[in-house]
Parts: sequence; C-alpha cells; structure tokens
Amino acid sequence: MKHLALFDLDHTLLPIDSDYEWGEFLVRVGAVDETAFRRRNDEFFAEYQAGVLNPHVYLEFALGTLARFPREQLDALYAQYMREVIEPAIRPSALRLVREHQEAGDLVAIITATNYHITAPIAQRFGVEHHIGAMPEYDAAGNLTGRLAGTPTSGAAKITHMHAWLERLGHTFGAFERSHFYSDSHNDIPLLSIVSHPVATNPSTKLATHAREQGWPTLHLFND
Repeated sequence: MKHLALFDLDHTLLPIDSDYEWGEFLVRVGAVDETAFRRRNDEFFAEYQAGVLNPHVYLEFALGTLARFPREQLDALYAQYMREVIEPAIRPSALRLVREHQEAGDLVAIITATNYHITAPIAQRFGVEHHIGAMPEYDAAGNLTGRLAGTPTSGAAKITHMHAWLERLGHTFGAFERSHFYSDSHNDIPLLSIVSHPVATNPSTKLATHAREQGWPTLHLFND
C-alpha cells in the first residue's frame, strides 16, 4: 500500500452539506421547532462558508439536537433521511472516483468536520471503511449525550486526526509515496497543503483562487 487517498465529504463527494440538510430534514418532518432551529442552522452554515465557524459552539448545537431523541427514534429518523436526502444526492462520478482509488490499492478515508453519527452511514454507502469525523459521546444505553468526545475534526485539526488514525493502523504519513486529498473548502487548505497531490474539488471561490495561485488541479464532479 503505497498511496493514500483522503476525501472531504460535504460538497466534495456529495453536492450538498449533509449536516445542514439533516437540520432542514428535521424541520421538514416537524421534529424541531422550525423558526428557532432554522435560524441557528442558517447562522452556523453562513459562518462555516465564511471560514469563521467556532467548531466547539457548532458541535454543541448539532450534538445537542441529536441528543433530544431516544436512540430508536433517532435511528428511524436517520434511516428516512438517508432514503429521502442522501441517496438522491449521490452521484456516479463521486462513487467512481472513490472506487478508482480503492481498485488501485490505495488506503482510502473520508475525513470530515461533520459529526461521526451523521456521516458514518454515508461513508458506508460509499463503500469506505475508514472514516474520521467529530466523535459524539454516547451513554451506556447508546444514546447521545449531546457532548463531543475528543476534539473537532475541522481545519488544521484534520491533520492531527489524520496522523492519529494512521498511527492506529501502524502507518506514518511520510511513508506514503503519494498522498491525495480532495476537498471543496478553503477551510481544508492546511491539509491540502501537506499532501503530495491536493485536488480542489467542486471548490468554493476562495479555494479556487488559492488553487490557481498554487498550481493545484481542480476537479468538478457535479457538472451533470
């Protein structure tokens, strides 16, 4: 295994933000108060796009929302969300890109700032075994407590989490002859800057500008 392939998730492999759309889904099915929840959800999304989001504050909101529901109800809601929101958003081009790296024998992982509970089933749907996301805390019964276990997986922290994940597997980052990272977001410039093959994928305006300045390739998966 000589090569490493890392993927961001939202707006990279998916043409949507899975975390934001989860909130919109909860509003649509009447599981949360529409006015109050949508206002906060929209505020956090705007902060993320501007690159000023405080991940600790946001994760308190996101995980606190998940913790409102008993596990059985949460699982039923999420299964409905996967059917109605995620499945229609998955594009053959994104599945094909992941599969190409897998078939080449690369070590493949999704690394996302979104919490693990939301994104783990999506990673499974893409056929990706390794998945790094913000880890929620669970109680003994398997219910979410609303707290974060560990640290956020956003921005430069993705580098720390990547190294820790590789160490658990018995690898080191420097041992890979080639390392790829696909991301849409300027928030991921720290990790994009250390891999041998950064790819600005469906890039935001800020990332597209940075990629041109650095001579990084640009990939558009969702032109269908």
